[in-house]
Amino acid sequence: MPKHACFIAIAVLAALAAALHWTERADLHWLDLQFRLLRAVAAEPNVPDVVVVGVDEETTATLAEPVTLWHKHLAAFLRAMALAGPSVVGIDVVLPERSYESVLPGGDRALLQGIVEARRAFPLILALTVDASGKPRSILPAFATVAGESGLGYALWPLDTDGAVRRFDERLGEGGAAVPTLVGQMLRRVGVQPGSGIIDFARGEPFRYVPLQRVLEWESGRRVAELKQAFGGRPVLLGVVLPFTDRLPAPLPLLAGEPESSRVPGVLFHAQALRNLLGRGLVAEVATAAVVALAVALAALWFVPMRSGYAVAASVALALALAAVSTWLLRQGGYLPVVTPALAGVLAIGGRSGYETVLQLRERRRLRGAFAGYVSPGVMDEILAGRLQPQLGGARQFVCVLFSDIRGYTSRSETMAPEEVIAFLNRYFERVVDLIHAHDGTVASFMGDGIMAIFGAPKAIANPCRAAFAAAREMLANVAQLNAQLRGEGQPPIEIGVGLHAGDALVGHVGSSRRHDYSAIGDVTNVASRIEGLTKDVGYRLVCSHVVAAEVIPDAPLVALGAQAIKGHSPVEVYGLEKI
Repeated sequence: MPKHACFIAIAVLAALAAALHWTERADLHWLDLQFRLLRAVAAEPNVPDVVVVGVDEETTATLAEPVTLWHKHLAAFLRAMALAGPSVVGIDVVLPERSYESVLPGGDRALLQGIVEARRAFPLILALTVDASGKPRSILPAFATVAGESGLGYALWPLDTDGAVRRFDERLGEGGAAVPTLVGQMLRRVGVQPGSGIIDFARGEPFRYVPLQRVLEWESGRRVAELKQAFGGRPVLLGVVLPFTDRLPAPLPLLAGEPESSRVPGVLFHAQALRNLLGRGLVAEVATAAVVALAVALAALWFVPMRSGYAVAASVALALALAAVSTWLLRQGGYLPVVTPALAGVLAIGGRSGYETVLQLRERRRLRGAFAGYVSPGVMDEILAGRLQPQLGGARQFVCVLFSDIRGYTSRSETMAPEEVIAFLNRYFERVVDLIHAHDGTVASFMGDGIMAIFGAPKAIANPCRAAFAAAREMLANVAQLNAQLRGEGQPPIEIGVGLHAGDALVGHVGSSRRHDYSAIGDVTNVASRIEGLTKDVGYRLVCSHVVAAEVIPDAPLVALGAQAIKGHSPVEVYGLEKI
């Protein structure tokens, strides 16, 4: 290929890569590293700072009711804020869309009164959200009315291609239409017009929240001095900081004292964005046209011939220079994606060096071309099929997870030959698997006499909870039929326990390139497994979480069993069916 044609090819490729953001994920990973570096060596405090009031494990352990019934507690929080005098308050706890007066008499009235009194004392913004289909989910009209249109904002975030939150932008509606967000509404109420851009995660120290329970104690004791000292004149956000609730991927941790984690409480994204927008502002992205121009300019390094040793040194120097410039620019408030320009420069330097080498050593090119003959057809087939580089990982999706196992099966199997154990398990699983598949479930794994199934992935289901619950009930009916057969054969009957929980999980292939399974990873799986274990303690054959129960009540005669402690997790509200 002619010399100039090579340059044109590199320049066009670089321009397309920059314009179409082909290296966006790599740029985002580098941006995350820059945030970590800047926080470590050049962290800047924010004064005044944003105060976070956290719903933590201490709070949920103290307040016995489910969060949905916290009307009086939220009213008390608002009274506390009225005493403290904050500049603005955002409630990142979505209020229910219907009344619970029949369950909590006077709750609606107390919260309504709290909202009215709060609005007289300070700007108050209530969070809104959307349902699983992306449509706005309303709150109780009375709450929305007293809050007013300017007192409502969506607690939503635009996600980058890797699923992480790095940007603040209110253009979240259909066709890029702007919608009022929780952060945007808080800013407007203090006279700041929100812009859009990248959240500067390096600015400010990790957040140290004030537990909601402590605020309620201050309010009940009329400890005004503590309230004013903690919240007076500052923006305040109330939200959940529990370990496995309302968390999103983030570039770096935002919660002080928490071990390194890639998932951050949602309320802290609001707090960090407020920090930025009340201070020096968000990080502005350099125009795509400028990135394209830089990439093409560095592609012109093709015209600088150099030996291979110098080419390597020049490539390293170029990469380091771009890294330093982009990091300095980030500290100044600008974001420059440098992966494509760096690749263009390195490709130009390396390409020219390789071009010169090829011209001098044509015989080596012939040998290199012949080298393909030493690669076996089997290996070549694997490469073409892509099995040597499998795309492992998954996608975030709402699913219902089912766990079940046979009670006392270990002792039962001790009296059986291995062939009898396999035959019996296959007899049991044969019908169970059919039932799961009949309700569009996916069997993820067999664990001895236990089974794990996923509903809602990979096949989408209108209501994964109802499908899983129906499958579970049919599993129990199948056991009853199997027991009738066993008694006729002179064998003891069996008992099974079934646990159900639903929520967001990462679903996809997990394992290695040579051996992997389709599974669901996340808190929902752990909780479902723990709930299945509860069947022994609470004495019910089927136990499900409140998330599943909400989808099947009143169609199923579930019994409320209250909040149950499970290992390694905050208590879970569960319901039972078919008492043992």
